[in-house]
Amino acid sequence: MVPVLVLWLAVCLTGTWAVDRGNFKTCDQSSFCKRQRALKPGESPYRALLETMELTNTRLTLQLINDNNKVRLLLELYRLQGNITRVKINELKPLKPRYEVPDVLIREPPTEPLSLLSQDENGVVLSLGSESQRVIISARPFRLDIMEGSDVLMSLNSRGLLTFEHLRMRKDTQADPEADKKEETDPANQAETTKEEEEKVEDGMWEEMFKSHSDSKPNGPSAISLDFSLPGVEHVYGIPEHADTLRLKTTENGDPYRLYNLDVFQYELYNPMALYGAVPVMLAHNTQRTTGIFWLNAAETWVDISSNTAGKTVFGKMLDYVQGSSETPQTDVRWISESGIIDVFLMLGPTPKDVFSQYASLTGTQSFPPLASLGYHQCRWNYNDQEDVQSVDAGFDEHDIPYDFIWLDIEHTDGKRYFTWDPHKFATPKEMLQGLKDKKRKLVAIVDPHIKIDSNYKIHNEIRSRGFYVKNKDGGDYEGWCWPGSAGYPDFFRADMRAWWASMFAYDKYEGSMENMYTWNDMNEPSVFNGPEVTMHKDAVHGAWENRDVHNLYGLYVQMATADGLTQRSGGVERPFVLSRAFFAGSQRYGAVWTGDNAAEWDHLKISIPMCLSLGLVGMSFCGADIGGFFKTPSTELLVRWYQTGAYQPFFRAHAHLDTPRREPWLFGPENTALIREAIRQRYALLPYWYQQFYHAHRTGDPIMRPLWVEYPQDPATFAVDDEYLIGRDLLVHPVTEEGARGLTAYLPGKDEVWFDVHTFQKHNGAQNLYIPVTMSSIPVFQRGGSIIPRKVRVRRSSECMEHDPYTLYVALNLQRTAEGELYIDDGHTFNYERKEFIHRRLSFAKNILSSVNLAPDAQFTTRSWIERVVILGASKPSKVTLKTADGQDSQLEFDFDASMSVLTLRKPGMNAGADWTVMLQ
Repeated sequence: MVPVLVLWLAVCLTGTWAVDRGNFKTCDQSSFCKRQRALKPGESPYRALLETMELTNTRLTLQLINDNNKVRLLLELYRLQGNITRVKINELKPLKPRYEVPDVLIREPPTEPLSLLSQDENGVVLSLGSESQRVIISARPFRLDIMEGSDVLMSLNSRGLLTFEHLRMRKDTQADPEADKKEETDPANQAETTKEEEEKVEDGMWEEMFKSHSDSKPNGPSAISLDFSLPGVEHVYGIPEHADTLRLKTTENGDPYRLYNLDVFQYELYNPMALYGAVPVMLAHNTQRTTGIFWLNAAETWVDISSNTAGKTVFGKMLDYVQGSSETPQTDVRWISESGIIDVFLMLGPTPKDVFSQYASLTGTQSFPPLASLGYHQCRWNYNDQEDVQSVDAGFDEHDIPYDFIWLDIEHTDGKRYFTWDPHKFATPKEMLQGLKDKKRKLVAIVDPHIKIDSNYKIHNEIRSRGFYVKNKDGGDYEGWCWPGSAGYPDFFRADMRAWWASMFAYDKYEGSMENMYTWNDMNEPSVFNGPEVTMHKDAVHGAWENRDVHNLYGLYVQMATADGLTQRSGGVERPFVLSRAFFAGSQRYGAVWTGDNAAEWDHLKISIPMCLSLGLVGMSFCGADIGGFFKTPSTELLVRWYQTGAYQPFFRAHAHLDTPRREPWLFGPENTALIREAIRQRYALLPYWYQQFYHAHRTGDPIMRPLWVEYPQDPATFAVDDEYLIGRDLLVHPVTEEGARGLTAYLPGKDEVWFDVHTFQKHNGAQNLYIPVTMSSIPVFQRGGSIIPRKVRVRRSSECMEHDPYTLYVALNLQRTAEGELYIDDGHTFNYERKEFIHRRLSFAKNILSSVNLAPDAQFTTRSWIERVVILGASKPSKVTLKTADGQDSQLEFDFDASMSVLTLRKPGMNAGADWTVMLQ
C-alpha cells in the first residue's frame, strides 16, 4: 500500500497536473443519476388521493399513489412564517426509515395557519395567508402550483418527473427467501410489486462499480427526484460550489450540476463538476420577483436546468418580440438525490432581501467573526519551523506591511498527528505564539479530520477506545489513506464524538496552544486518497445510516465541533475563527470557507468572483480564494492583481503549494512590494466598514459581497454581471483581472445614482458603462452617492494595534445632496455584543447638517476612538462650519475646499465616535 500513497503524493506534488476527470463520476457513471435522467417529461404516474387529505391548523397531509406500482407516498404541506412554503414527501410505509437531515435548521420552523378555499374531485385550493397567494394541488396527475393573483410563481411536478424509488427487498438468490415470502404476503406492505417491475432490475441498483471500487448498496435503489417550473424566469443562481459563472447555465447538452463534497485536485473552470462544498439552494430572479428553492437533502445530488429561451440568439429574441411571440420565458429545474426524502422549502420573496431573510430564518446567519480575521492572512504549505515563522513575521514589519494571522499547514505536526507539534521544528510553540501576541498578531494551525492509526498517538487511541470512528460496511473501523498514511475517520455525526472533539481544544489538552491560536479544517469532505472519487465509500456506516445518506454533512459537523471547541476553551467568552474547505447549508454559522486548491492562472483569479458571489447568495458570506493561486507560480503581474482583488473580498489570505517558490509580498522587487503594500493597506483602512458589513450579515442574512442585481433588482443589465460586485450597498468594485490590461469597462448601476471614485473623488453618473484607464496601481472602487463610509486611515502592523485609532468619515452626496451610513464598534473579539455591549450609530447628512444618532440606546460601550476628519464628496463651499456636541458646546471647525473636485474636508473635529453630535455647514 505504501508505494501507492507515494505515487499519489508524487502526482500531487509535481503541481503540473490538471484534474483527472476519470477520478470523478459523470451522471452516466452514477447509476441513480443515469436512471432518473432517462425519464423524460410527460404524464406523471402519481395522483393525489384527495379522500386521504387531512388539514389541521398547521399542516396538510395527503397520500399520493404511483399508479404503475401502487406504492403510496405521504405529502405534507406547511405554510411557514415569513412567506415560505414547505413540501415534504416520503414513503407512506417505508421498509425502514429514510434519512431526514438533522442539525441544519436552527429550529423547527414556525408555521402559520393554512385554510381551505375550495375543493372538488380535481383538486384543492389553499390560501397562503394573503388573499392573493394560494396553493393549488391537482389530483390527476399530481401537481402543485403556487400562485399570486393570476401569476404562477412556481409549479412542482408540472413535467411529471416526481420519482421515489421505494425501499424494497432484494429479489435474487442472495436474499433470504423467507423474507421474500413474508414481504409478498404482508398486507401492510403496500408495494404490490408487479411481475413487470420485478424484471426491471437495472445495473447499479443493488451494487455498483466505479473503477476498482465496489459499492454494496445493501438498501438497493432509493433515489428521489422532483421538477420545478419557474414561469417568467431566465436567471437562476446559487447551488454552490462550482467553478462556474454566477448565472447558472442550462444543462441539457452536458452533465447536470453536481452537489457531492469532493477533494478535486486542480479543478477545471466553467463546468458543473462537484467541488468541496454543497449548498442545495437556488435563487430565481426577474424584474418582478426573487424566489428560492432549498432542497434539504445531504446525499449526492444532481441539478438539471433547462430553459425555453436558452438557445435563442439576441436576434431570435428580437424576432419573437417583433412577431409578438406569446411564449413566456421559463426555467425548469430538476433535483435528483440518491437517497433520503423530499424536503423542500419554497422561499417566495418577493425581494432578494426577503429571500435572504427567509433562508436565514431556516439555517441561521453568517457567524460574527473576530475583527482580526477580516485582516490579512499569510499562509503557505508550509512555514518550515519557528525561525521561519519569526523571520516572515519580521519581514512584514521591515517592509511596513500589516497582517493579522500567520498560518501553519500539516508539516507543523509531529508526523501528521493533529493536535501535536513537530518536536524539532516547533519545539516551543508557546514561545512562538507569545512572540506573535506581543505584536498583537495571531496564528492558525491546521487540524484535519483524518487521524493517523498509530498506537502511540493518544488521539487515535482515545477515538478507537470510545468507538468513535466511522465504521465500514462489515462493522470494523473504516480506514483510508490520507496525509499521515493509514487513517481513521472520526464519526462527527455523533453528538458525543463532537463534544469529545471540542474538548480537545482546551488549553490543557491541546498542548502548546494559546488564546491567539485558531483552527483550519481541511480535507473534510472527507478526503480519502484511495477511496472512490477520492472520498469515503458510500456504504461506510455512521450509526444507523450509510455515508450515502449523509455525505454532504460531514464537513459541516467537523467545522461545528471545532468552532464549539474554540468557544468552549475560553469559557464561552471569545468568538472562534475556523476555516473549512467542505460545507453544507448552515455552515455559515461556524466560520469561513475558501474556494480550495486553485491555480496561479488569470482565469482562476476571475472565477474567484462568481464563486464567492454564489456562496454569498446562499448565506455564506465569509469567502475568499487563495491569493496568487495554490498550484503553480504566478507572474508578478498576476500576483499583484490578485492582492488587489483579494483585498476587496471577505476572506483575504495568501496561500501556496509546498513545491512553489516562496512568495511573501516583499520578494518581487521594491515596486511590486509597494503595490502589494498599498492593496493591503487599503484593506486595513476599510476594516471598520467590513466589520459593519459582517455585523449586518450576522443580524440579517444579507450577503456582504453581493451581485449588482441584489441592489438593482429591476435593472436587467445587472443580472449576469460577475466581474464586478458590491460590498454591502455602498462600495462597487471592479478588480482588474485581465493580463496586460490598460483599461476596463465598469457598469455603474442606478439611473438616478452618482458614484465617486474612492481614489480620485471623480464623480460619475449611474446607469452607464464607464471606460476606466488602468495602470498597475489601479483598483477601480466606487462609493455610492448617498452613503457615508467610516475608515481608519492610520494603518498599523495589525488590526488590534488600530483599535483606539480615530476615524475618517467619507460622506458621498447623492443628487438630493443627502447621505447616510452607520458606525458599529464593539470589543472586536468576544460575545459581549450579544449582551448589548456595543456602539451602533446612524450617520446622516441632509439640509447641510451632518449628525450622529444612537441606533441602540439600550446598548452600553465606550470607545477611545474619535473622528479626526470628515471628507464630503459632491459638496459646495460653506462660509463656516459649526460643530455642536451633546453637552451643547458649539465650536467652529477648520476646513479645506477643493473647488475643482467639489470636495470639502473638515479637519480635526475631534468628537468621540460614540457620542451624539451635529456639524452644520453654513
